[in-house]
Amino acid sequence: MSSLKQNIAIEDRPREKALAHGFRTLTPAELIATLIGSGSRGENVVQLCQRILNDHDNKLYKIARRTVPELVKMYRGIGEVKAIQILAAIEFARKYQGEAFEDDVKISESTIAYEIMRPLLADLRHEELWIVTLNRASRVTDKLMISSGGTANTVADVKIILRAALERLAEGIILYHNHPSNQLTPSTDDDHLTSRVKAGCQAVGIRLVDHIIVARSGYYSYLDHGKL
Repeated sequence: MSSLKQNIAIEDRPREKALAHGFRTLTPAELIATLIGSGSRGENVVQLCQRILNDHDNKLYKIARRTVPELVKMYRGIGEVKAIQILAAIEFARKYQGEAFEDDVKISESTIAYEIMRPLLADLRHEELWIVTLNRASRVTDKLMISSGGTANTVADVKIILRAALERLAEGIILYHNHPSNQLTPSTDDDHLTSRVKAGCQAVGIRLVDHIIVARSGYYSYLDHGKL
């Protein structure tokens, strides 16, 4: 008998439960259990998955910040393949959540601008710099990662930003980066980057609509704070 079924009543087995009642009836632990399939000696798969969740305050984003070697080291019954499956599933969910907004959504306020990028940036352990390109009607035409860096900063090359915008014939752009520290206050470097990108955009006839700092607790909009 497989570890997935061991010590679990038939009606409570995650895969059988999903088939009978739908995936929405599964708990987060049961959803993870359907992926990895088996637990370890003395601990069935649902118990193992619930323990992983408990260790991370029942927050998937905290699990997502783990590496494959970390999960393997922390949990008996989790090998490299299972760790990859868990992290890949969470990343898949992140990307799915990012599709909640249509690509041509109109940016009419900073809240909308924040929400279209929050799933991609809010939970990262490192900084990334992105732009969203807009047409004349302020509708989103593309989302582009410019650079990916460490926990405190990332490379910000204004020439690369402008080239990406020009190649897509953008009328405007919104600049984004995240703060893994969850600190929303802009740094001096953030202010300098905003000034340089604004000047570059003005030189080629593109609007810098906003620069948004993304964190798990919320966001900071340069436009809303009168700094553009």
